[in-house]
Formats: sequence, structure tokens, C-alpha cells
Amino acid sequence: MIKGSLVALVTPMTVQGEVDWPALDRLVDFHLENGTDGIVAAGTTGEPSTLSFEEHFEVIRRVVARVEGKIPVVAGTGSNSTKEAIALTRYANKVGVDYCLISTPYYNKPTQEGLYLHYKAIAEASDLPIILYNVPGRTAVDMHNETVLRLAELDKIVALKDATGDLERGKVLIDAVADTDFQILSGDDATACELILMGGSGNISVTANVAPKQMHEMCAAALEGDTSKAHQINTRLMPLNTGLFVESNPIPAKWALYDMGLIDLGIRLPLTPLSTKYHTTIHEALQLAGVIQK
Repeated sequence: MIKGSLVALVTPMTVQGEVDWPALDRLVDFHLENGTDGIVAAGTTGEPSTLSFEEHFEVIRRVVARVEGKIPVVAGTGSNSTKEAIALTRYANKVGVDYCLISTPYYNKPTQEGLYLHYKAIAEASDLPIILYNVPGRTAVDMHNETVLRLAELDKIVALKDATGDLERGKVLIDAVADTDFQILSGDDATACELILMGGSGNISVTANVAPKQMHEMCAAALEGDTSKAHQINTRLMPLNTGLFVESNPIPAKWALYDMGLIDLGIRLPLTPLSTKYHTTIHEALQLAGVIQK
């Protein structure tokens, strides 16, 4: 069972756009020191669409090596090519990750049957448990609840990261799997607190990149049913939960980490550094969350 605050880790880069491997090690240490419950390596926040296969593999391998089994590592192994997703997943199987996170195929816009067969093929090729990832705002395809429940019947498929932000829809799924081991995780920071209080198992979080301690504490309180404490922490985090999406993720998160002195400004085209007009918004959100003092 995977629970709590899992960071959707950025991939730090130099200003020239090369992966900054020492900075990646430092980020992993930062999360180990601040209570993060799990790390997602090379998930969509980690810019895998512009990483080479070799870089994608190395990000996963390096995070596993740095974590040393202290917390679960989830590898992002999704692709809009089923064959490529299987290759990425098989690699992750070899290097010691605990789960694979697989987004719905982007651009192709498969049918629900196509989605089912895509995930079924990957599950049959994997020795590891698989977390489904539904993020229609980024992929232009929406995996319906009926398809999720159908996939939940497969042994290797153990959870869903739901980034729809639709709490009513999430509650339907939570109720439907209540008597099973299948878990519902939030993938939407702004609604994660409420989803967990409804019975969700945790949050795969962008905000946790910059506020790992606070996000861990919010998720822990919600999982314990401490509504007052969870809401209190969530209120302080909300400017980050929304501010980190003023431009396409991970643009604001990378700038926030730069503002905190943890990484360089590097990001790969076609993404560009955060627009100057949003710098104050993000800086003030970091202050409100108690991440930085001034």
C-alpha cells in the first residue's frame, strides 16, 4: 500500500538544458529530510517527453540509488506508444523501483477499449505494480470510471492517480473500490485534501517539490481524519497549489525551486522559464506556506 505525500519530482537542469545530476541528488536528499512519503522519478513533471531514453533511464536509476530503500520510488514509464511504455516499464523493473506510474497515451486519443488494452499489455509485461494516471487536461484523453474499474480487476494494477480535480467523480471511484485493495490517489493539489478526507490514499504532488514537509503533514492529518488540522495546513498551501499552475507545469515549480536556491533555472524547449510577471506571485506563495521567510 502506498500512502501519503508523493512528490512528482522535477528533473533539475543547467541553464544550458543539461540534466543536473548533482542537483537531482540534492533534491532527493531534501525530500528524505523533509518527510516526503514517496518519490515519482521521471513522471510528467520531470519532463520525460524531452528526455532521451538514456536520460529517462538514468533519472530513474539515480533516484533509486540515492533513496536506498528509505521510501518508495515510483517510475514514470508512460508513453503514447504501448511498445515504448512496455520498454520503459521493463527497464524500471530491473533497477529497483517499487511502482510504475503510467499516464494515459497523449495525442492518439484512443477509445476506452484502446486504453484498457494499452494498460493490460503493459501490466502483462511488468513484474511491478502499476498506478494508472488520468490527466485529461494534458493528454486530451479521459479514462472513464468504468474503464478504471475494469482495469482494477487486473492483478498488477493497484491504484489510480486522478488528476481530474473532479471530487464527485473521485468519490464514486473511492466508494466503488472500498472493499478492495485498489487505491485512489489525488493528482490535483488544489483538491487533494478533500479527496483524501473522502477516503483517498494520498497525493502525487507538484506542490511537494517546494513544500514537502507541509504537504506530508497535510496528507497525514487527512489520512488520520483530522479535518481541522488538514484544512488549516491546506489553507496555507493553497496559494502554492494554484500558483504553481499559472503557467504549464513544471515551469512555475522549477522557478520556485530556483527561488529557494535548490536548482538552476534550466528547462527544455518548448518549455521556457517562468514569465517575470508571475515571479512575485510564486515568491509570496512560498512565504505564505512558510517555505521561505522573505
